[in-house]
Amino acid sequence: MEFQELRQTVILAFVTFCCLIGHLCADIEKTNSDTSPVVVEDQVHVGVILDMGSREGKIILSCISMALSDFYHLHDNYSTRVVLHSKDSKGEPLPALSAALGLLENIKVESIIGAQTRAEANLLAELGEAAKLPVMSLSRPLTDNKYPFLVEIMRSDQAAEVRGISALIEVFKWRDVIILYDNKEYEKDFIPSLVNSFQEITHRSVSYKSSNIASSSSNEEIIEELQKLTRLKIKVFVVHVSHLLAPRLFLIANKLGMMSEGYAWIVTSSSMNLLQAMNLSVIESMQGVLGFKSSIPASINLHSLTTRLRRKFYMEDPNMEAIRELSADGIWAYDATWALAEAVERARLKNSTTRSSKDGAVLLNEMLQTRFKGLSGEIQYVNGKLIPSEPFGIVNVIGKGEIKRIGFWPCKEEVKSRKGSPYQQLIHSRRNLASTIDLERVIWPGGSKRELSSSETIKLRIGVPVRFGFKELVRVEHDLETNTTHVTGFSIDVFKAAIGALPYEVQYEFIPFEDANGNSAGTYNDLVYQVYLKKFDAVVGDVTITENRSQYVDFTIPYTDLGVGMLVPNAKENMWIFFKPLSKYLWITTAAFFILTGFVVWIIEHPTNENFRGTAAEQIGTVFWFTFSSLGFTYTEKLSNNLAKFVVIIWVFLVLILSSTYTATLASMMTVKQIQLNSRGNYIGYQSGSLGVIVNLNFKGIKPYRSSEEYFVALSKGSKHNGVSGVIDEVPYINIFLANYSADYSMIKTKSITNGFAFVFPKGSKLVQDVSRKIERLRQEEKLIEMEKTWFLRKTTLMSDEDINNKDPNTIDLYDIRGLFVISGASLAIALFLFIVVSHRFRNLIRGLVQLIGRQLQRLRMFVSNKVCSRTEQNCCMSLPMQLYIYTVR
Repeated sequence: MEFQELRQTVILAFVTFCCLIGHLCADIEKTNSDTSPVVVEDQVHVGVILDMGSREGKIILSCISMALSDFYHLHDNYSTRVVLHSKDSKGEPLPALSAALGLLENIKVESIIGAQTRAEANLLAELGEAAKLPVMSLSRPLTDNKYPFLVEIMRSDQAAEVRGISALIEVFKWRDVIILYDNKEYEKDFIPSLVNSFQEITHRSVSYKSSNIASSSSNEEIIEELQKLTRLKIKVFVVHVSHLLAPRLFLIANKLGMMSEGYAWIVTSSSMNLLQAMNLSVIESMQGVLGFKSSIPASINLHSLTTRLRRKFYMEDPNMEAIRELSADGIWAYDATWALAEAVERARLKNSTTRSSKDGAVLLNEMLQTRFKGLSGEIQYVNGKLIPSEPFGIVNVIGKGEIKRIGFWPCKEEVKSRKGSPYQQLIHSRRNLASTIDLERVIWPGGSKRELSSSETIKLRIGVPVRFGFKELVRVEHDLETNTTHVTGFSIDVFKAAIGALPYEVQYEFIPFEDANGNSAGTYNDLVYQVYLKKFDAVVGDVTITENRSQYVDFTIPYTDLGVGMLVPNAKENMWIFFKPLSKYLWITTAAFFILTGFVVWIIEHPTNENFRGTAAEQIGTVFWFTFSSLGFTYTEKLSNNLAKFVVIIWVFLVLILSSTYTATLASMMTVKQIQLNSRGNYIGYQSGSLGVIVNLNFKGIKPYRSSEEYFVALSKGSKHNGVSGVIDEVPYINIFLANYSADYSMIKTKSITNGFAFVFPKGSKLVQDVSRKIERLRQEEKLIEMEKTWFLRKTTLMSDEDINNKDPNTIDLYDIRGLFVISGASLAIALFLFIVVSHRFRNLIRGLVQLIGRQLQRLRMFVSNKVCSRTEQNCCMSLPMQLYIYTVR
């Protein structure tokens, strides 16, 4: 092994020596052969705006200068020359913009190279759009370039890198991942794509996204954010930050012990491409990091450029750290400068008379048409973007600044060229990735060769409530012989089914929340609070989601029905139940209107209608028959007067409404016995410990109970015998009760004022999302219904929602439909009044009626007088009322 490394070193030194000799000979030959100088007809001024205080800025500027030197050395016959004017951006967007304005106004530059950050690129692109000059950006490309004069000279296939990171995580089967990114640089393009890809490929979501740090953040802010991330107990990080932030980030992470064994770090190309430009201490702090790095094909020209740059910087500053490897940014800047110089010459040749090289649009168009073989591969700018041609290299940072390539990830074109569906292509790519990576060669943080275990078993201490009743949900039984505890129930079965469906193993232990006597150690709030105190890792049971509890813990989605229900006894047999739909006053009023309506119709129809004549008994029978036949709308007497018809129409309307109301109320009473919740003497039962539900509904006269058996006893007694008229509780508890007593009781569903039962986990737990998705799957596959049937078969009889008020909803009172009687009474009065006014026969009818009544009273008087005189043997000359009084007393 050592011999092979020595051999490679000797060969590399020999090639370098030959290149230097050849370059020197070419310079001598060129000097001897030049007899006449080249006439330079045009100079094109180009601004270069870089962070001159950084090592990378100095390297890129040198690459640009050497590119022009090499280009014009090769094309010495060109009559144009690009003249560079460099300015310092200080790594900030505003100084970069100020420098660009100065170059544009004072030097009249025709193009700008620079913009190492996205913020700088946006500002310079706006300026280039306004001034119509090409801006060549060195920042990470965006998904869409909305600036026509912005040329992104960095090669980056964001979609391919996103898929590669997700595939790498899938290869190692990491379950929980934290994405750490610069909130100012990459929040809008790269991160959403990475999150979506992670969900599609691994079928899991990102555990946490941290965007609280940026290049401008202080060391204290970085320390605070990293310490917060360590409390999440997640040790896999995907880092997507700029090269300005990465050195400080990893130095601080190393000091905090986050680069030790057990951690895994994946770094994107935004930082990894510039890794060799960082200080050696930074690289050593990144030992064990995996990263994606843009591949640059090895060549003699690239090696020559690196050697010349190394010699140049050594001559300028012997104390400067030597360049170990030229960064991809520098190489791309070299190729872009070469393309710019070629475009400048072609633009001048197009129309030299009008000096079209001064036209920014022409210069931009010529640059976009440029295509040649550069140091970084095939160079072609399509729609202002450098087309990727080389795959990403997957590299591993090991000790003492060495970077080792352990695999490749193909570029976009290679992935699309494969046959099959996108999912099959992705599977194929993952297999290639897994077969390419040599896992035995990877050095992980801390110098370990053992990868972060992807199958570390999660062990949970799960608290369960100890219930007195409703043990169908959670049942805790202690076996004294074996000294074991068995926990069963509907809630337990749902939890086991959800956990068992996860793609990773989770071990758990159920721990009853009880005291030394086997009783509950506190309320449900106390149990939930144990998760916040980290005494339990989760809580499984009939725990209701509330706003107060959500401040301390996270809940999964509910696995039970929402809301509360009201239990009431079914109606008992009653032979007089048909009287109950109407109040007694309504019965009396209705009967009075029956008689009154018939009497008014008889008055109107008697003078002209033969059906309403005859003897007194016949006429009285006709009146009652006519009005009562309106109940079935079976009239046999025809009406001749329009006033009578008007009265009957109003009366039929009243009868229709009254009979419909009576029928509906009687049907409701025979189905479910409603209760008067707030009336005096009635009590409502509730489950002890859930008083908040009752308070929310504003009930009065409440009694607590603990089990379905106690519910049954209280409902059987009723309010009059120290029981309750009804019970209100959450729907799952009522379903359990109705599983045993549905024949005698029913549930009236009310408003959904509770959020159902759910499982409890600590804040930020990844299990919340995973378990919630599995609960959704159980509900979709109807497995929840099957488990409900196993523990409490639902036999609930649901009625329509009823508004709870202070009056009995069964009985219809006179006050409720008083408007109908007002209308009917008014119609009777109006009809009678009009009949009196318009009918000349009415007086004769009244006179005959008075005479008839007088004759009957005279006969009554004679009858009474004879009886009284015979008993008192006195001369009876007293009045009729006095005679009736004496007759009644005797």
